[in-house]
Amino acid sequence: MYNHELTLISYTTTKDEIGNPIKTPIRETVLCKVRSIGSTEYYNAQVSNLKPELKFIVHAFEYQNQREVEFEGNKYQVIRTYKGDTVDRSDNALKDEEIELTCERVLGNG
Repeated sequence: MYNHELTLISYTTTKDEIGNPIKTPIRETVLCKVRSIGSTEYYNAQVSNLKPELKFIVHAFEYQNQREVEFEGNKYQVIRTYKGDTVDRSDNALKDEEIELTCERVLGNG
């Protein structure tokens, strides 16, 4: 069930009057499902120096390759995506119209 809100963040870059680039965030809030990271996936990611913390499931048509998201006041970086490919309608199966965003928390000013 899509019972959480997730903000997808992308950026547009413009230039000021002297040519310095200015990044402006574009935020889009969508509904999502939240899943935890399994222990095997977590420890396998550690080998690559990644620290996955949460998975967010969103409708694929709403996701436009944003690399940052915000959830409950915390910023996350998308480190992996997985597109569903099943028509299984069980609650845990990733459906063909869904995409899974595996994310790690951004610490500091990130």
